[in-house]
Amino acid sequence: MSASLQSDRPKHSLVRRAHEARADFIRLVLLFRPYWKRMALGAAVSLATLLANVTLMALSGWFIASMALAGIARTAFDYFTPAAAIRACAIVRTLGRYIERLVTHDATLQLLARLRVWFYSRIEPLAPARLADLRSADLLSRIQSDIDSLDHVYLRVLLPIIVGAVGAAILIAATAVFSLPAALVLFVCLLFAGVVLPAYLLARANEPSRACVALRAQMREAVVDAMQGSAELRVYGGEACYAQRIDALSAELVARQAAVNRLDALSQATLVVAASLAMWATLVLVVPSVSRGALPPADLAMLALLVLAAFEAAMPLPLAMQMLGESLAAARRIFALVDAAPAVDDPAEPHMPRGAALAFEGVFMRYREGDDWALRNVSFELPECGRLAVVGASGAGKSSLVNVLLRFWDYQAGSIRLGDRELRECAGESVRARIAVVSQDTYLFNATVRDNLLIARPDADQAALEAACRSAQLHDFIADLPQGYDTQIGEAGARLSGGQARRLAIARALLLDAPILVLDEPTEGLDSITEQALLHTVMALMRGRSVLLITHRLSALTELVDEVLVMDAGGIVERGAPGRLARGQGPFSELWRCDSRERVNPPLPQRGRRPVWHAAP
Repeated sequence: MSASLQSDRPKHSLVRRAHEARADFIRLVLLFRPYWKRMALGAAVSLATLLANVTLMALSGWFIASMALAGIARTAFDYFTPAAAIRACAIVRTLGRYIERLVTHDATLQLLARLRVWFYSRIEPLAPARLADLRSADLLSRIQSDIDSLDHVYLRVLLPIIVGAVGAAILIAATAVFSLPAALVLFVCLLFAGVVLPAYLLARANEPSRACVALRAQMREAVVDAMQGSAELRVYGGEACYAQRIDALSAELVARQAAVNRLDALSQATLVVAASLAMWATLVLVVPSVSRGALPPADLAMLALLVLAAFEAAMPLPLAMQMLGESLAAARRIFALVDAAPAVDDPAEPHMPRGAALAFEGVFMRYREGDDWALRNVSFELPECGRLAVVGASGAGKSSLVNVLLRFWDYQAGSIRLGDRELRECAGESVRARIAVVSQDTYLFNATVRDNLLIARPDADQAALEAACRSAQLHDFIADLPQGYDTQIGEAGARLSGGQARRLAIARALLLDAPILVLDEPTEGLDSITEQALLHTVMALMRGRSVLLITHRLSALTELVDEVLVMDAGGIVERGAPGRLARGQGPFSELWRCDSRERVNPPLPQRGRRPVWHAAP
C-alpha cells in the first residue's frame, strides 16, 4: 500500500504541474486581450506569407516540369500565366516577411510595455512589507528578465501554433484535391511533426527550462551581491569564494542550456527526416497514379515540393514548446509575486484626514503572527506644529513606529488618529501625501537632480524646484554643476557627498510641502561639521510643521524638540523635556552619556559617499 502511494505521487505531481501550467498559460493569454486585433493581424500576415511560400515552391515545381514536358512533346505552352503567379507569390512572400516582422514585433513590444506597467501596478501596494524578504536583484530579474521571457508567448508560441494549425489544415486540403494518398501522408507526418514531437519536447524540456530561469535569477543575485559588497569581500578575503559560487552557478546554467540545445538539435533533425520521408512517401504513392494516367506527370513534382514545403508550418513548433516551458516558468515567478496580498488594505470608502495632529493610543503591532510585539502599548500625542523626538537603541521600535504611521504595516490593536480620522479609515496614498519623510537611506535614483526632485511633486516648475533647493541650501551647489538641475547624480546619488545627498532629500520634502514631517536619523553617518550645517537646514524645514524626529544623536534635541520619548523593546519607558531627562538618572541620561562619548571618539565617515563632487568622465 505504501509503495503504491509512493508510485502515485509522481503522477499526481505531474498532473498538478500540468494543471498549473494550463492555468498560467490561460492567464497570460487573457492579459493579451487588449491587443488581440494587432495579434490577429500579425497571425493573418504570417499565414499569408506561409501559404505564399508553399505555393511558390509547388507552383515552381509544376511550372518547370510542365515546361520540360512541353519541350519534349514539342507542344505549345502558356508560360505567362504561371510565371506571373510565381512572381506574385514571390512578392507576397517578400512583403509578407517584412510586414509580419513589423506587425508581430510591434505587438510584442506593446505587450511587454503593458506587462511591465501591469506588474508594477500590482507590486507597488506590496512595498515594503511584502517585498521585504525579496532581494533587490531578484525583484529586478522578475521585472526585466522574466517579463522579457514572456515575449515568447506571442511571438514564439501563440503565433506559430495558430499559423501552423490553420496553415497545415489548408495545405492538407489543397493536397487532397490532387491526391488523397498524398494528403494522408502529409496529415500523418504533420501530426507527428506538429503535435507528437512538440508534446515530447515540452515534457522533456520543461524541467531544464524551469531550471534555466531559476539559475539566471540566482546568477543575477550573486553578481549584484558581489558588486554591492565588493569592498567587504575584498577586506575579508571572500572574493575567491564568491567567484567560485558564481562559477558553479554559471557551469550549472551552461549544462541546463546544453540540455535544451540538444533537444532543439534533435527536434530539427527529426523534422528534416520527417519532411524527407513525407516527400519520398508521396512520390512512392503518387507515381502509380501518374503511370496509370490518373494524374498529370507535372503534378508529381508539384505534390512532392508541396509536401516538402508544407513542413514550414511545423518547423517552429518544437522550439515553441521549449519557449513555452521557459515562459511559463517566468510567468509562475511573476504570478507568485502579484498574487500576494498587501500587508495593509485601503478601506472601501477612504476618508481624507484634516489637520496635522497625531495621536497614538495603546498601539500594539507585530510583523508576523507569533513574533514578539514590535510596538507594545504605545501612547503619545503630537499636536499641530508640535515637535517630538523618539530615541532608543537599535531594535527599540522606532522604525516600526514610522512603518505603522505611513501605512506600510498595520497595527493589531489600539488606535492611531491623524487629524480628525482614524488611520485605518484613510487611504495609504492620502496619508503619505500629508507626511514628508527625510531618512538616512532616502533613495536617490540614477537620474538628474530635477528627476529626483520631481518624485515629490511631478507638476512642480523650475521656480518651485529652485525655491526648495534654496531653502535646503543646495541651489548654489546645483547651479555650479555641469548641467545644473539636469546633471546626472549617479547610482544612489554616488556623485554627491553625504551632506549633499541629505540636502537633496530635504529639498524633496520641502517640495512636497506636507504638514507633518518625519525625520528618521537625518544626520546619521555625517561628520560633526556637516551635521551642524545640516541641522540649521533641518530647523528651517521644521517651521510651521508637526515634527516627529527619530535620532541617535541627542546633543541638539534641546534646540529641536519639545518632548522626548525613550523606547525600549517596543514600548515607551520614559518621556519628558530633553533637558530634564538629561539631568535625571533614567534611560535617556544613559543614552546621552553614550552619545557624548561617541562624539569624543567619532566613528569612521559613512562608506559609499564621496566627499566632493566628481564630474562624469
